[in-house]
Amino acid sequence: MTHVYDDPAAFKDDVLAGFALAYPDHVQRVPDASGFVRAGGPLEGKVGLVIGGGAGHYPSYNGVIGTGFADAAVLGGLFSSPSAEQVYRVCRAADGGAGVVMGFGNYAGDRLNFGVAADRLRAEGIDTRIVYVTDDIASAPPAEQGDRRGIAGTFTVYKIAGAASEAGLDLDGVERVMRAANAATFSFGVAFDGCTMPGAGEPLFHVERGRMDFGLGIHGEPGITSDAWMPAPDLAAKLVETVLAERPADADGRAAVLVNGLGATKYDELFVLFGLVAPLLEQAGVRLVRPEVGELVTSLDMAGCSLSVTWLDDELETFWTAPADTPAFRRGTPATSTRFTTHRQVSSESARTTVAEATEESRAAAEVARRALAALSATVEEHKDELGRLDAVAADGDHGIGMSRGALAATEAADATAAQGGGVQSVLAAAGSAFGDKAGGTSGILWGLLLDRTGQQLGNTDAVTGDALAHAVRSAADQLKEFSGADLGDKTMLDALFPFVDALVGAVDAGEPVGTAWPAAARTATEAARETAALRPRVGRARPLAERSVGTPDPGAVSLALIVTAVGDVLADAPVRS
Repeated sequence: MTHVYDDPAAFKDDVLAGFALAYPDHVQRVPDASGFVRAGGPLEGKVGLVIGGGAGHYPSYNGVIGTGFADAAVLGGLFSSPSAEQVYRVCRAADGGAGVVMGFGNYAGDRLNFGVAADRLRAEGIDTRIVYVTDDIASAPPAEQGDRRGIAGTFTVYKIAGAASEAGLDLDGVERVMRAANAATFSFGVAFDGCTMPGAGEPLFHVERGRMDFGLGIHGEPGITSDAWMPAPDLAAKLVETVLAERPADADGRAAVLVNGLGATKYDELFVLFGLVAPLLEQAGVRLVRPEVGELVTSLDMAGCSLSVTWLDDELETFWTAPADTPAFRRGTPATSTRFTTHRQVSSESARTTVAEATEESRAAAEVARRALAALSATVEEHKDELGRLDAVAADGDHGIGMSRGALAATEAADATAAQGGGVQSVLAAAGSAFGDKAGGTSGILWGLLLDRTGQQLGNTDAVTGDALAHAVRSAADQLKEFSGADLGDKTMLDALFPFVDALVGAVDAGEPVGTAWPAAARTATEAARETAALRPRVGRARPLAERSVGTPDPGAVSLALIVTAVGDVLADAPVRS
């Protein structure tokens, strides 16, 4: 149970404020961004290693900013990817002129948001590379290593990459070393019980008394398989046997080994486990190089632990054993760099947008859009807990919370833009940007894109007809599908979105007014969302727990159906021409 909090919605921000006050010698906040850079700012000529993901994993990510480790960290909401805007701002602030390497766990929301930020940075002349960590052997078979999640092995991969940057390797070199470290890292974990979000009365999941879950996630996800409770020697043997089953053929035996606690399994227990794990590894011919035991990558107060092994060669061992000085991790005595001596001023200039001129017709459409967004926010708020429960079946349970944050921000941005005389494109663009920034995660960026692209199609000059609206939504949906990389049948929001779009466009093209066509299409979306219960997820966090997901509809599809239904009530009374 998380006991110390004020407003649960502000928990992450309160954490970051306290952390900044505690460690001013190590970090400084990036203005207008949810993240930190090293105290003093980026070092001129040094490759910047920027790591990040959802909050709730301390000391990942902000706790390992410092000499020999990360240059900056960006944090989203609890267990939710930071938005592309936040990633962009922190990376700009961390750029020392030699390029930036982004590091994060392999989760859909992180890949989308970091990817959009990277494109934006490259367009501005900042060479940016992406390396995502795939160490969780429970989440996909060896032949699909690129689909695996990143869990506690992220710690080792980031440490090695940070030391490579500190040693003066160029951008190509840091990226190469980081990829090598990731390819050599394998993790497997066990959960004893779930974590509890601030303000929640129950954990995201429970492990049945007398049992334990194997193959846990670090975002509050339950394990993939369940087994009877076993004493420490048997648990150690299972962890070691599972991880060593993927020992690379060319490994010479040297390894960085982590026994990691998830938040509620404390150091005494971890030392008991390590005392059993170490001899088993040594008997298997593993030479432990500077092993680490402790809370390195947590999941709030989750009860559980994991074993990570990174197979080392001469280069990786040098960087793994190199000195480091961060708020949460210190090793050796880092020497003052003679190569990087000059700090750049931290910069995170926020984009300043001017509301474009709009015609009276477009401003009238903007008023309808503003009311539709208010309805969107109201229905998300009404169903927030239900959406969280659906998401908790096979993921981390944050879908309702994230959608609520995004929808509220989108409504506020739309109101402000409409008050300045913005047309429908400007209103939807502002709403989309705010939705993506505040919601974070996969849903945030996808809904941000859907709103923004719909607005682009409608423009700020023309009156919005039913035909124009239907085809704008069709175009936005097609772009969203291409961007996300998901297909119909993958058990995502697309499985409700495209039946809705097909029904809407078909009806409008046949001459039906949008005020009646939209509500009818929303009913199609509702039925399609319900039918996702029979699907097995093929992408996203729910994929490793695909069997548990069968029988429960996809929360993203359900939220989309609820939203288009609420918007349909607005359009039924709106003066939209056919």
